[in-house]
Amino acid sequence: MLTLSEKEVEKIAAQLLKGMICFYQLDNKKIYQLPDDEDYFNYDLTPEEEDILDEIEDNPENFAEFVKMEPNQEHQMMEKFADRIVKERNFQDELVNALGKPKAATAFKFLIDSSGKYNELWKEYRLQNYKDWIKE
Repeated sequence: MLTLSEKEVEKIAAQLLKGMICFYQLDNKKIYQLPDDEDYFNYDLTPEEEDILDEIEDNPENFAEFVKMEPNQEHQMMEKFADRIVKERNFQDELVNALGKPKAATAFKFLIDSSGKYNELWKEYRLQNYKDWIKE
């Protein structure tokens, strides 16, 4: 079983939130991050990144892969945040309403970004959820 330090978990979580995929090399305990194809489809890999991918392909059992949450998991996280963290009823209703529409994540992010205090709470909440996701 893989055991990561808190610092390693935090680094991986931060990279996933930036749209990267992380690989943890088991034998030398090193973290590599590469762009997620979905988020960076026009991105050209550097020679170093190409070498990392080649090494992963040649020796996959020596790497643990970490990817971002699926959209439905992100959606559930947003719902839980609105339900458990947001205390102002009107704002909570706005978030729930936004989550029930198409482009829910975009609408949620717009409301959170313009909310002031909930913006920081959301970032902390999301980071903690990603840390828990990685530990699983």
